[in-house]
Amino acid sequence: MLIGTGLYFTVRARFPQLRLFRSACKAVMEKPEDDQSVSSFQALMVSTASRVGTGNIVGVSSAICIGGFGAVFWMWIIAIVGSASAFVESTLAQIYKKKGEDGRCYGGPAYYIEAALHSRPLAIAFCIAMILTYAFGFNMLASYNLQSTFSGFSFYNPSVSPWIIGGILAVVTGWCLLGGGSRIVKVTSTLVPVMGIAYIAVALLVVILNIANIPMVFATIFREAFDFRAIFGAFAGSALMQGIRRGLYSNEAGIGSAPNAAASAHVSHPVKQGLVQMLSVFIDTLLLCTATAMMCMSSGIEPSAELQGAPWVQASLQASLGSFGPVFITVSMVLFAFTTLLGNCFYCDNLLTYIHKEQPGKRFMAGFRLVCATVVFVGAGMEMSMLWDISDVLMGVMALINIPVILVLSNTAMKAVKDYEKQLKNGGNPVFRSANIGLKNATDYWK
Repeated sequence: MLIGTGLYFTVRARFPQLRLFRSACKAVMEKPEDDQSVSSFQALMVSTASRVGTGNIVGVSSAICIGGFGAVFWMWIIAIVGSASAFVESTLAQIYKKKGEDGRCYGGPAYYIEAALHSRPLAIAFCIAMILTYAFGFNMLASYNLQSTFSGFSFYNPSVSPWIIGGILAVVTGWCLLGGGSRIVKVTSTLVPVMGIAYIAVALLVVILNIANIPMVFATIFREAFDFRAIFGAFAGSALMQGIRRGLYSNEAGIGSAPNAAASAHVSHPVKQGLVQMLSVFIDTLLLCTATAMMCMSSGIEPSAELQGAPWVQASLQASLGSFGPVFITVSMVLFAFTTLLGNCFYCDNLLTYIHKEQPGKRFMAGFRLVCATVVFVGAGMEMSMLWDISDVLMGVMALINIPVILVLSNTAMKAVKDYEKQLKNGGNPVFRSANIGLKNATDYWK
């Protein structure tokens, strides 16, 4: 369903991934008129903080160890196709966003479900599904993935260490969360670019050191991606299925998560933020997931089911960089997991505001954030396959609600795209007015 929807939007919007890529790069650098408002770049970093997580390391490793090198090809396809869905859902979030008493903007699938489809019960169902997915499913998985990277060190005790590491992570996460949403935005917008650049730099170094193996790596990726006998002989563990599952988990395009961050940005036209969120999918899969894949596949260490997750990545980097490799991966996992946890909880703040019809009280939010921190602690000691299954199922529930909705509302998004391109063609800075696309009533934010 996610793949079909992505293909539909790609064709209907005439391949925005290619046509409007330059416009997306320009939009991300625009600053809001009010210095206190959330910029496109900050909203991008919050959504990227959630997308760019432990899945970029452990998820990619698991996909290749189970499905083979061909899984990487299908991750690429999912990113390119899925970015069109991210573009549409984030544009809709901007169109139907609301403005709070403090001047900040908020929105997401729940808001466009109620505003356009007039179904608050369905909107609340989506909010509950997303809170369960992010505050519980994804955060428990991120916590487990982080503590698992310490398994290669001599001090690690499988019975005790996961709980100690989980406890430390829970305390640090709880402290940051109790600082409120503004601190989350500030922390993630600072950490994400730094960790992303460092990770890609090390990946390039490893690829250069193993440059002789790269032609073989690409040949194997394409050969195994189209090994249809293997695909249909063991579908669940095939390159196709693993690439799709881990690609969707990593970039989250179409499931309704990124629009919550996209709606917070102050821009002159909704399509601008849709384009910016499209970039987030590219950053996640085409850059960071590929970086992990190339680091590991060029190292000469053969993937296996026993090495899935952090162990294969650590073994690969140790083969290329010596003792520095495992240490670097551990540090990267700590940063990736931490920003994932914060980004996920930022989403939940918006969802709770919607359910309560106002910003929840300080006591309620403090209690919720303490529960989130406790979940982080619990997840560190759980079993990996169970956590992946829980995350996949919960993410599927979100998609089952969001995908039909954005398909129904796609006409509105396409009209906004035409309005944006028309103004761009006339040489002006696109400014949105709801009447320009035939909306009968002015939206809460746009006149």
